[in-house]
Amino acid sequence: MKGLTRTEMRARLTLVAVFVLSGCATPVRQQESYRPTLPPAYTYAEPENGSIYQASQDVRLFEDVKARRVGDVITVVLRESTSASKSAKTSADKDQSTEIASPTFFGATPTFNLPGIIPLDSNRNNTLEQNLSATRSFEGEADSSQSNSLSGEITVTISDVLPNGNLVVRGEKWLTLNQGEEFIQISGIVRPQDVSTQNTILSTQIADARIAYSGKGALAESNRMGWLARFFNHPVWPF
Repeated sequence: MKGLTRTEMRARLTLVAVFVLSGCATPVRQQESYRPTLPPAYTYAEPENGSIYQASQDVRLFEDVKARRVGDVITVVLRESTSASKSAKTSADKDQSTEIASPTFFGATPTFNLPGIIPLDSNRNNTLEQNLSATRSFEGEADSSQSNSLSGEITVTISDVLPNGNLVVRGEKWLTLNQGEEFIQISGIVRPQDVSTQNTILSTQIADARIAYSGKGALAESNRMGWLARFFNHPVWPF
């Protein structure tokens, strides 16, 4: 086999480096924009003198103050609590034994000597008797438990009103604390009937809810696994 040229060697090393870096990289989840949605701009008509009701004023006599239009704000009360546990145990054993007795011909058991340069006593008078045994054992056990809790309040805006009247809400809150930043993002679909008279709604009443709570900065980086440790914990690592 001919030796590799310098170009081929460089190409293979580049592929190996790309593979290693791809295994160490942390996947970045694409998130939608959580910026507040502003209400559409209205063009107000010139008021007419002497009229009681004017077209430039939005007056509704039979409505409350609950959010219902694009750009209105609504407060989400976070009451998230989840708990899950799972355990599994598997064991398997198998024993096998085979014994073949030495045959008998005409009332005698044949014997033979093993070949060798210098005959030894251990190489003489051997029979055809055979013994075979095998033992296999496997045991596995796994236990997993997880619990999460999130409480608080966040005020979001209505980004869209669906044809059936449901409200699409979206918003975020950022907090800068010492050496890091913490943020919470939420989006989902709300029924107008579920909005309370205080213009609030529980997070458990939001359909297709997406809630993210995370942070950036030195405190968040201290809780993250290093790139070399992530490489050894990657699924492609064979050991």
